[in-house]
Amino acid sequence: MAAHRPSYRRRKSDTFLQKVKALAPDSGQLLGFIILFILASVLIILTGLAATAVILGFIFFMPLILVSSPVWFPIGAVLFVSIVGFLSSCSFGAVAVAVLLWPYRYANGTQPVESGTLDQRGKRIIDEKYNHAKQYGVKMIA
Repeated sequence: MAAHRPSYRRRKSDTFLQKVKALAPDSGQLLGFIILFILASVLIILTGLAATAVILGFIFFMPLILVSSPVWFPIGAVLFVSIVGFLSSCSFGAVAVAVLLWPYRYANGTQPVESGTLDQRGKRIIDEKYNHAKQYGVKMIA
């Protein structure tokens, strides 16, 4: 049997209006869109002002930059080498402290709780792997 259909016909304008009303934003979404639009406009204006200031700064200060340019490169090179040297010495020092701290703690017996000695830890790890493999039916050569 054919499906029962209502005897009245819908007009296309009714369904279109219903779809438009269903897709229309509510007041909260509309307010959020307006706030977003205002903030984006302000940020675009500020970006334009900043770009204009940078361009004008280059125009006005270009003679000073050109006259003093022989000084800028050596100053930049000295600062770069100084900063890189300082940071690398700090990092090498931190690595040295970390490397020397481990044997010191190991020799004094201040390892973390349940860490045991190196031999015990190695044996425990091997036993755990062996038991894990045995659970899944892997045959191990003993």
